Amino acid sequence: MSVTLHTDLGDLKVEVFCESVPKTAENFLALCASSFYDLSPIHRLVPTFMFQTGSPASSSTKTSTSIWHEPFEDEVRPSLRHNARGIVSMANKGPMSNGSQFFVCFAPAPHLDGKNTVFGRVLGGEDVLAAIEAVEIDGKNRPKERIVIKNATVHANPLAG
Repeated sequence: MSVTLHTDLGDLKVEVFCESVPKTAENFLALCASSFYDLSPIHRLVPTFMFQTGSPASSSTKTSTSIWHEPFEDEVRPSLRHNARGIVSMANKGPMSNGSQFFVCFAPAPHLDGKNTVFGRVLGGEDVLAAIEAVEIDGKNRPKERIVIKNATVHANPLAG
């Protein structure tokens, strides 16, 4: 499966690792399909590290709600690592605290291996990833310009347009 995240700066196509991390994939795909991520802001951006998003547009950046309305367990897999630009992973507050927030790596982040569930990778939109990374930030790693996920399109075929 794949998802296209339509952002203010362009489209990011994400392959979702459904077989490797089924519960995380189910949560992410259901949130995408239900329009939960529509207008969700990129609320944290650390150049050369990652950007974070996934809170509903109408709530605080601390909101992270799963489809089960409670946090769910990690699906850390030794074969899925934060080893490249474009890795997509769940943001959490420690073990067993996954909700709706996720991040996309700008570079390898091996210090997160074993701590956060990797559930996908960017397949297309490297120029968009670069544009997001180039956005100016404030002293708290918040983008100075508002960037949102306008909406998401779920594809059955990861290579589909």
